[in-house]
Formats: sequence, structure tokens, C-alpha cells
Amino acid sequence: MNHIWSPWRMKYIEQHEHLSGCIFCMALEQEDTPQNLILYRGITTFTILNRYPYTSGHLMIVPYAHQASLELLDPPTRAEIMELTTIALRVLREAYKPEAFNIGANIGTAAGAGIAAHFHIHVVPRWGGDTNFMSTLADTRVLPETLEDSYWRLTRIWESISADHA
Repeated sequence: MNHIWSPWRMKYIEQHEHLSGCIFCMALEQEDTPQNLILYRGITTFTILNRYPYTSGHLMIVPYAHQASLELLDPPTRAEIMELTTIALRVLREAYKPEAFNIGANIGTAAGAGIAAHFHIHVVPRWGGDTNFMSTLADTRVLPETLEDSYWRLTRIWESISADHA
């Protein structure tokens, strides 16, 4: 199967190629604000908004451990990834009322991983007739709110749901 590079992925790589190191690991070193986009830090895993989302609320569940694949992570980390994915679904349902979700991981560059060295799972809210085809056809993304607005909306709901979940 041929790997297709999207213009968005190339833009992201070009903007960050001057950085040395992993963007997920670097985000962990920063304070949680709309600039680093980390919504929640768990014991072994964190949740972060995708800087170039397909839809509003597109987030990722990322282990602290810098590993390229799921099977390289220890069982507690794999369990927390699934638990945070479950909480993410609840948060996104409350925040955006999506009709469906895409949940997935691209393991390796041939599978489409933009950051192949650090495993992560995407959680993408979806609606019938949504416009994620726009990035394929027109190098355009249609988002009804800014990343900063998404950050504050989701952080508030995440805190409420995770407090109830504890």
C-alpha cells in the first residue's frame, strides 16, 4: 500500500522540522495552557488536542513513555490509554453532541503516523455530512471554533467528568 502525504501533514512537519525532539515529550515539559493543548494528565498517559484537527474536539491519548507501538507499553499504561479514551468519549459527547466517532492509531509512517516514534490514539468526533473531506479535496479544514475555545470547553468538562469518575 502506498503512503499518501497530505498537505496538512507536510505543513505540520515543515513547521516543526526545526524542533529537535518529540512534540509530545516537549508538550509534557510545559505548563498546561491553550498553547500546549494538554487537557488532562493521568498517571502514565495524557490527553492533548490535535493542533491540526479534522473536526472540533479532535484529540489524542498519548502515553508518557516515548514508544513507537502499543505492544511496547506496559499493561498499566495500555489500561490507562483505554480508560482515558473512554472518558474522552464522554467529554466529547457532552461538549459537541457528535453522532459518531473515529478512534484509531496509525502505527508506523506507512500507516500514516505523522509522529511515528511516539504512539498515540486519535479520538475524532463525527457528524453525518461533516466536512472532513475538505482537507482531501481542497487543503482546507472547516472548524466552528478556535483551538483555544476547544481547550477551555473540554478542560472544564474533563475536570467535571473525571472527578465523577474517580
